[in-house]
Amino acid sequence: MILTMTLAILLQTTAPPVEEPVAPYVHHDANAGATPFRGPALWHAFHRKPGIDRIVDGTIDRSIGDPRITDIFKGQDVVRLRRTLKEQLCYILGGGCAYSGRTMHDAHANMGIQDADMAALVENLQAAMRTEHVPFGAQNRLLAKLAPMRRTVVKQVAPVATIPDTTLPGGAAP
Repeated sequence: MILTMTLAILLQTTAPPVEEPVAPYVHHDANAGATPFRGPALWHAFHRKPGIDRIVDGTIDRSIGDPRITDIFKGQDVVRLRRTLKEQLCYILGGGCAYSGRTMHDAHANMGIQDADMAALVENLQAAMRTEHVPFGAQNRLLAKLAPMRRTVVKQVAPVATIPDTTLPGGAAP
């Protein structure tokens, strides 16, 4: 009985997670990294705001649980990530939302995201869109719109140093 009451009190006093403060930056829709689609077709194909909310939550939940990329999310403000990603997709899909997040460059700086990480995230986004029953063509249109962001988000790995050619002229070894 005491354990039940203690648990009930703890559940009532646990506050929901909140966003962590960040340094001030200029809020602008251009920070979203892409221009919005024209017309309502894609907005409707993604089932408007409730669909986008489910897609974003599904993508983030899958990604946090994905052993390939879970480490990227450790120590990140997932509350802010959910909010700004929902704003970003709503803005890009023509839902009339404003994007309040940082630029793609600033939001991903020093994260060391590689091509394989981006591929895993895209797979998780695709799975979330399938779960939401977004038509395949609509999925592809969104992915094509997001694809150019890769150049800003993915950090190139320095090329592997090559061993200098020490062969002497005529093919003789030194």
